[in-house]
Amino acid sequence: MSEMVEQFRAYRAKMNEKILAADNKVIKRIYNLDTNTYMDGALSSKVKEMLGLATSMVLRCDDCIKYHLEKCHQYGVTTEELFEIFSVANLVGGTIVIPHTRRALEYWEELQGMTN
Repeated sequence: MSEMVEQFRAYRAKMNEKILAADNKVIKRIYNLDTNTYMDGALSSKVKEMLGLATSMVLRCDDCIKYHLEKCHQYGVTTEELFEIFSVANLVGGTIVIPHTRRALEYWEELQGMTN
């Protein structure tokens, strides 16, 4: 497995476990709301993850971008679709999103390399 991907997954899992162990009702509800938001509804989970990726890029959250890239990869988003997501994010967010696009593409290539 890619070291970059493994490090992100391990850190995220470790910290989420610690955060949820604090047993804070508000945080638990936020996590639950996040989970429920990305379930199939009028929009498919795949489309919602694509939206999550675009908005995370505009907000410039690298951890969120990695998370949504992983979900997009799991849902079978193609590289061609990914570049259209990048296009929307860069148009809406402006050129400040370009560095995040670079890192997103690097992470995507790591994910793709794990399945080849």
